[in-house]
Amino acid sequence: MGLFHRRRAPLPQDGAFTEKDVAVESSICTGETLIGFREKDGGRLLQAVVVRSEKDIARFYRQHHLRRTIRRGGLV
Repeated sequence: MGLFHRRRAPLPQDGAFTEKDVAVESSICTGETLIGFREKDGGRLLQAVVVRSEKDIARFYRQHHLRRTIRRGGLV
C-alpha cells in the first residue's frame, strides 16, 4: 500500500474468545463505556461496542453466544 500504512494482524474470530476475555472500559473524561474482548498479548480492547444501558451488554453477550456471569462491583 502506501508509505505510511502499517500492516495490522488479522482480528481473531468470535470463537477464539471466551467469557473470561470480555472486558468493560469506561472513559475518565467523557464517561463513555465500551464492552469488548481484551487482547491477551497487548491488552487492547477488540470488537468494542458502546454501552448505553444494561440491554446493550445483554445484546453483546447474545451476539457472541456467551453466557453472562455477574461479577461483584462491575457491570459484567
